[in-house]
Amino acid sequence: MADPLWTSDEAAKATGGHASGSWSVNDVSIDTRSLKPGALFVALKDVRDGHDFLDAAFDAGAAAALVSRDLLGQRPGLLVPDVLQGLEKLGVAARARTSGTCAAVTGSVGKTSVKEMLARIFRAVGHAHWSDKSFNNHWGVPLTLARMPRETERAIFEIGMNTPGEIAPRSRMVRPQIAMVTKIAGAHLEGMGTIEAVAEEKSQIFAGLEAGGAAILPAKDRFFDYLKAAALRLQPSAEILDFGGAPSKTGAAPVEYATDGVTSRVRVDVMGDVVDVTINAVGEHWAANVALALLAATMTGVAPRTAAEALSGYAPPAGRGVAETLNLPGGGTFTLIDDSYNANPESMRAAISGFASRPGRRIVALGEMRELGAASAELHASLAGPIVAAGVAAAVLSGPGMAPLGKELSSRHGAIRVECVDGAAQAADVVRKWLMPGDAVLIKGSNASGMARVGTALRKLSESVAKPQKAGGASDAV
Repeated sequence: MADPLWTSDEAAKATGGHASGSWSVNDVSIDTRSLKPGALFVALKDVRDGHDFLDAAFDAGAAAALVSRDLLGQRPGLLVPDVLQGLEKLGVAARARTSGTCAAVTGSVGKTSVKEMLARIFRAVGHAHWSDKSFNNHWGVPLTLARMPRETERAIFEIGMNTPGEIAPRSRMVRPQIAMVTKIAGAHLEGMGTIEAVAEEKSQIFAGLEAGGAAILPAKDRFFDYLKAAALRLQPSAEILDFGGAPSKTGAAPVEYATDGVTSRVRVDVMGDVVDVTINAVGEHWAANVALALLAATMTGVAPRTAAEALSGYAPPAGRGVAETLNLPGGGTFTLIDDSYNANPESMRAAISGFASRPGRRIVALGEMRELGAASAELHASLAGPIVAAGVAAAVLSGPGMAPLGKELSSRHGAIRVECVDGAAQAADVVRKWLMPGDAVLIKGSNASGMARVGTALRKLSESVAKPQKAGGASDAV
């Protein structure tokens, strides 16, 4: 029988808290809706106060609760001065007791995809641990750490940010032996101000890099030299590696990319070893993601060929470019590419470019991109070129932020049918009205734009006819 994740004595020692009763847990949860029996419920205060859900947590089977208010009564738990700080201390203690290799990834685009790729490889070769969903913020990183089993051999952590000063403390918690940056692009400009500030914040992934660890950088990024200097400043003994450039003994380089519009085959030179990976994703940007994942896996001791075999068959998670074949009420089918989880200008361009490889008449349903600050109008309008280049026949644009793009497409590219709407519900109505057999539909937008509801509406349309079937491929997005 596996050892418990935490005992009351261990948790009390790690946090300096006061344990109520003697207990052990096999998981850590902050959400009563997904809490598994036997878990430690962490009563975080975020949008709502987790203390208000103590009864629900124990009803769901929580074995104990981490609280900062004395509300446990006779129930098992741990009382600490501050719940978030208590969770952070649990995470630090979990990292300290783990002898495995930890990797951390950040970047403006692609970090969740690379995290998922590495998780797939790590699971194939031993005891693995990884960030759930996109748990990459002030509570997501310590929660992922606190959940890490002591027998973990390889772990991958995703670290994100919205404002300055967020990445360094999370990197220092993780203390990665391998730290990587996917790409620097214009995301979170509202909170960061400039792309240079984004580069500075992303470079802080190296603040916690262990001595002698590997810093993996995007070879073709215009901030490559800046990131390299930052890595060596923050960890002078770092080994500098790169991906996405020319083949070398210190990096991974895609040397061939081919797609049939459903799947992609990527040939990668990994420090001199050439391997092939086939993934259920479309778009040349995926080649760089594959190269980075293979290189990072190699640095944990996984042979490139083994890593490539494990990665083959990868498909993105829901909302990250999953492709589905759906039915139309009048007969026939269409392809839905759902990349509605999030968006910024770089990932939008990559998604639209990859969409060009999809067969059929191409329709895009795009939601506005948030947190772009003063450059928002210009950045939205700049998507007109990629849309035209991708051979898009029709575009429905949702939200006021998309107005500049609508104006640009209507005034300069009249061959494309354009309709601007106020929200996702209206966007779904427009797409339903336009659909014909054989069409391909790409959905993308910032999470807050609600474009996932377009996908939900189209699936319901299909379900009214027959049960939808998964397509053979997926993904046009970073």
